[in-house]
Amino acid sequence: MKTGKLMLCAIASAFVMGAAPAHAAYPDQPLRIVVGYAAGGTTDILARALGEQLAEELGTSVVIENKPGAAGSIAAAYVQNAKPDGYTVFIATVSSHGMNPALYNKLNYDPIKGFTPVSMLASIPLVLVTDPKLKYKLVSDLVDAAKSKPGVLNYSSSGNGSPVHIAGAMFADQAKLDIVHVPYRGGAVANMAVMSGDAQLTFATLPAALPQVKAGKLDALAVTTKQRSTELPEVPTMTEDKNFPGYEINTWNALMAPAGTPDEVVQVLNKAVTKVLNAGKLQQSFRNEGALPQSSTPEELKTFIDQQLEYWHGVVKKLDIHLS
Repeated sequence: MKTGKLMLCAIASAFVMGAAPAHAAYPDQPLRIVVGYAAGGTTDILARALGEQLAEELGTSVVIENKPGAAGSIAAAYVQNAKPDGYTVFIATVSSHGMNPALYNKLNYDPIKGFTPVSMLASIPLVLVTDPKLKYKLVSDLVDAAKSKPGVLNYSSSGNGSPVHIAGAMFADQAKLDIVHVPYRGGAVANMAVMSGDAQLTFATLPAALPQVKAGKLDALAVTTKQRSTELPEVPTMTEDKNFPGYEINTWNALMAPAGTPDEVVQVLNKAVTKVLNAGKLQQSFRNEGALPQSSTPEELKTFIDQQLEYWHGVVKKLDIHLS
């Protein structure tokens, strides 16, 4: 009798277990990619191109969510505090995971402990541009003009503490120039300031400056990478000018998930990102924006971010730039 009851219980248990739905494989719901900048900017454009291809590769919808402010800090804090299930991820940048920790005394997120690296996405050069009416053809022309008029030339930026601000400060420091920083709200406005004559130069992201350079509305004097840009092959690098040995600054994008995201989920995301970044369609989309597609393993991205944090801490300390 007891044996019969035990058998019935086992059968019933097996039936219940068999009837229970299996845990759905990741992803089985929409993926949110959070961008720390307004729609229409370089980071947003690249995120949308990536999202479109990831949706196709992962078989789920991908939503781009813009949370601009404080050089990406607002979006970073939001994602750090999100559920670590792989459905909310962040486009990290040189600001959020490089410069901000050196610039701000206190952040509302931890660039290391708050995130799980997924993959590098792209490297984006800056380009030194000037008002064509000034007729500077070489970086040395601009340097000579600045030295002949101390405190007169203005350089616009996309905001205090932005990569454009830091690039201009590095430029002034290395050539021992007295030029005035004028921060604006966004790169597009900073570029317009140069085109209108309110500022004489800026270090624009290549994607943002490329249309104006090709249209003759801005003169490109140099790119800030070690190698010349394939989009502007005739434009020299900063290091080709004798005043700027070793001058280099890149902006970049990477995909990060909240800390605690399961490794199997990170691997699914990394595999998908690597695949779409190596596909011709997304590569062309990125290159059209002046960005160089670049994938990585999570471990490689962690090492890269550690190096960035150390490097920008040294640069910011040397330049003596501090933000509240």
